[in-house]
Amino acid sequence: LASRLGLPAITVIEMGVAGGRGLIALEKASAEIEGITGVKIDVVGFDSGEGMPAPVDFRDVPQVWGEGFYKMEPEKLRSRLKRAQLVLGDVRETIPQWMADSQKSPIGFIAFDLDYYSSTKSAFRLLSGTEASHLPRVHCYFDDLAGNDLACMSEFVGEHLAIKEFNEENASRKLCTIEQLRLSRPR
Repeated sequence: LASRLGLPAITVIEMGVAGGRGLIALEKASAEIEGITGVKIDVVGFDSGEGMPAPVDFRDVPQVWGEGFYKMEPEKLRSRLKRAQLVLGDVRETIPQWMADSQKSPIGFIAFDLDYYSSTKSAFRLLSGTEASHLPRVHCYFDDLAGNDLACMSEFVGEHLAIKEFNEENASRKLCTIEQLRLSRPR
């Protein structure tokens, strides 16, 4: 999409980095895609750096996740990163600060892996910027839409609830499934 629009660069983001495997994979995929499209890709990862915060309430599915889960070793991860920017802290504070001070190119992709409803809802601020802050279509991946019988994911908890509320609160910006995506992608 960025190439079609003649944009020189986009930003791809991972929300919830933990040990860093996903961010490293995003770096690698971005380098490959840059070579194919000629569009520069800025890679950014957001994480508290301290593991998950305490759950706010039942909507965060506390029977599955809890405070301190997925603790990161920031310096160890930074030594493995080739190009990604790592933004550490509470996403309620780091997202607006990053958007105001550090965002270099429009957002084109976000991988949401914050697990909680409350954290995911806060992270949707990435989609609240001006039209120039993101592509007309931002592809998003949500890691926790499905779960086992302990989680019982539904429209009343977790990412499902955050998405439902985002759509209710925004008249012209919506999150939805890409129909037949699996059929239209070569890999």
